[in-house]
Amino acid sequence: MDLRPHIEKFRQRFAEVESLLSDAKIFDNPQNAQELSREYSRLKDLVAAGGEYLQALAQLAENRVLLKSEVAESELALMAKEEIARLEAEEKKLGQQIHFGLVPPSPTDSRNTIIEIRAGAGGNESALFAADLYRMYSRYCEARGWQAETLDSNSSDLGGFKEIVFQVNGTDVFKRLKYESGVHRVQRVPATEAQGRIHTSTCTVAVMPEAQEVDVEIKPDEIEVNVCRASGKGGQGVNTTDSAVQIIHKPTGMIVRCADQRSQQKNKIQAMTVLRSRLLKIKVAEEDAKYAAFRKDQVGTGERSEKIRTYNFPQNRVTDHRVEVTLYNLSNFIDGDLDGLIDPLMTHDMEEKLAALQI
Repeated sequence: MDLRPHIEKFRQRFAEVESLLSDAKIFDNPQNAQELSREYSRLKDLVAAGGEYLQALAQLAENRVLLKSEVAESELALMAKEEIARLEAEEKKLGQQIHFGLVPPSPTDSRNTIIEIRAGAGGNESALFAADLYRMYSRYCEARGWQAETLDSNSSDLGGFKEIVFQVNGTDVFKRLKYESGVHRVQRVPATEAQGRIHTSTCTVAVMPEAQEVDVEIKPDEIEVNVCRASGKGGQGVNTTDSAVQIIHKPTGMIVRCADQRSQQKNKIQAMTVLRSRLLKIKVAEEDAKYAAFRKDQVGTGERSEKIRTYNFPQNRVTDHRVEVTLYNLSNFIDGDLDGLIDPLMTHDMEEKLAALQI
């Protein structure tokens, strides 16, 4: 595929966006200015990749001509062979980046993200695994410079979580974390197992882009807001005042609870944020069937057979069943080194979208 025409289109659009952003009036509409700024950043990377790609093509052509003109085993010929191998790898990598740039970016990719982790099959061991997943994502957020904030949690007896909800703020958060939705299965010897037998447990993970008010309209008569005293670990103020907020969305029966802040108003704001994000997930699932970005049954029922990923501790192995990729560094992965699976999932997703667009 000749990528030159596409590179030229990227350059032309980049110049247009750069011109638009140079006009101070564009910032009278903050949302439009923000969208143009994101497009500018994306096009800047694509234009740079395009320049490097064309340079690699030119150097490849020069080295292939040189190789043909030299004696097969001469020093210059051997140098040309090495350079050709390097340039071919660079051409492939840059070409893929440009190719993927042809897919229109999802408007939700740059959004902050709500993540809900719930214990599934496996009792106390499942709750402990939920805590491990929360720690795993927290470490990943730290490594990428993202901010994570707990919105609500329900602890188990042994220090795990029956459920934990948190928000992640940063650049391209949803773009990378959206592939984590589904059933996560763990195989290991639980701390409570006296005979050393391996148990299989699951947790469900739901990842949702933070909804903006313009995305989902919630009418006042559609919700019921209740306040109550927070339970569980807290301390000063948290468990001694009626600060916890529970919101019931009447049309769907959806219930959202937030209790991690001392302020009732802050808990209400966070609960509304979670509710909008859940409703947006459903809305996108209905409207964006072409790319199947979401599904209403995103995380299934939590049964072991529905897993998207398996964490096998005895073998230090983690396998993603959607792309059939296995890594033998589970200890690093569970400590937040997730890109070894997230990158192949992103590549697979882009390839499917390109195929759907028939580019």
